[in-house]
Amino acid sequence: MRLPASSRLLLPLLCAAGLSMAAGLAQAADTVNLMLNWTPTADHSPLYFARAKGWYKEAGIDLNIEAGKGSALSAQRVGVGGANIGIADLPTAMQAVGKGADLKAVMVIYANSPQGFYWLKSSGIQGPKDFAGRKIGNPPGDAARLMWPAFAKKNGIDAGGVNFVNVSPPAKVGALKSKSVDIISDFYNEHDLKVREFGEDLGFVSWRSVGVNVYGNSLVVNGAFLKSKPEVVRKFMAVTQRAYGACVKDFNPCLEALTASVSGLSPDNQRDQWERIKQLMRDETTTKVALGAFDAARVKADYELVRELIGIEKAFDPAALTTNEYLDKGVRMAP
Repeated sequence: MRLPASSRLLLPLLCAAGLSMAAGLAQAADTVNLMLNWTPTADHSPLYFARAKGWYKEAGIDLNIEAGKGSALSAQRVGVGGANIGIADLPTAMQAVGKGADLKAVMVIYANSPQGFYWLKSSGIQGPKDFAGRKIGNPPGDAARLMWPAFAKKNGIDAGGVNFVNVSPPAKVGALKSKSVDIISDFYNEHDLKVREFGEDLGFVSWRSVGVNVYGNSLVVNGAFLKSKPEVVRKFMAVTQRAYGACVKDFNPCLEALTASVSGLSPDNQRDQWERIKQLMRDETTTKVALGAFDAARVKADYELVRELIGIEKAFDPAALTTNEYLDKGVRMAP
């Protein structure tokens, strides 16, 4: 049937309007590229949980998550705009900013340092004083390797008196078991796995127990991205902080989302990890101010420690590195 002339004239306009609306809807979601510090495990589960629940999508965000290879790489990548947001150890982020990286930390995940050293007591090592001449296994970009001078000085050890051996995160336990290395560095998250593997022969020291309790993994945002799309960052942070709070209350759905997206993870191991992670997330500031909040005095103290014991290429005001502006003060860690 032939349409009236008026309808024939109107039809292209309607089609154009429809296409315009469709294009608008397609452009509504902002793509956010996030780089992790390492391969995904329990501490990243809130991100996968929120994505699986559609929370980011509801906020108009299309979230891409990329596995990382150490805090140094993620801080560098975010600092040059290769990723919009990333997870990096705060002292490592400080060093990156000193080298010109453009980034800002908007939420701390580990309010307490997760770093620790593990060894076998049967090797003759009783504590840090016995590390001299030993081989420490960890990846090149590992925050523990970058922060080693601070740990060494706090414990009266010659920073150059140990040998670092490149060992990937999944190979650390095997390297210690085979005695190809004498010591491994690892996050406290994995403590239970090592206790089961080595039993009474396991030696351990946490960095926080010997006076190196710097802020750990934090969410860092590229400075240019933050300036150009502050509302996207605000929406991303609202979802992310909410997700971490939800996983603290009930980890089961977060574990399901993580294992559905990442193969090869042991659910029991991830549950153990999350119990340790909750301890690391909790301090006076995260319980009284907001989950993920920084304390300005602690940030300054961390900066001074890094500057004095490791070095910062170009000094900057540490107060400019972190902000609590994007956190909901109503979301807090339980005491």
